[in-house]
Amino acid sequence: MTTTTAVAGIGISRLGQVQIAAKDVERAADFYEHVLGLKLLFKAPPGLAFFDCGGVRLMLDHPEKPEFDHPSSILYFAVPDIQAACARMKEKGVKFEDEPHVIARMPDHDLWMTFFRDSEGNVMGLMSEVKR
Repeated sequence: MTTTTAVAGIGISRLGQVQIAAKDVERAADFYEHVLGLKLLFKAPPGLAFFDCGGVRLMLDHPEKPEFDHPSSILYFAVPDIQAACARMKEKGVKFEDEPHVIARMPDHDLWMTFFRDSEGNVMGLMSEVKR
């Protein structure tokens, strides 16, 4: 049985939730709500915050064990205009690792990316598929 068959066999259809480690959940929640503009769904004790990102739930959580206290995997946030999104985020004090740039030229569009750090030091990406 291949991995693809195994995944399809248990019914996984989409990414449902992503946990993001936060040393300070309130600071991180402010960043995700007011800088990235994600909709805050709810907060729950002890120190959890949940956001909607196009149907995928992001959970900010203070790591309870040392093995979970590290930056997260890279999340790629899709935006329609990467240049404008980058400029708005810079106005809010976000530090970028690079400038928006073309990663791949596809038959009908170019894939653009840029990387930044959130309030907790996690590397995140913006991506934009720009039609030619």
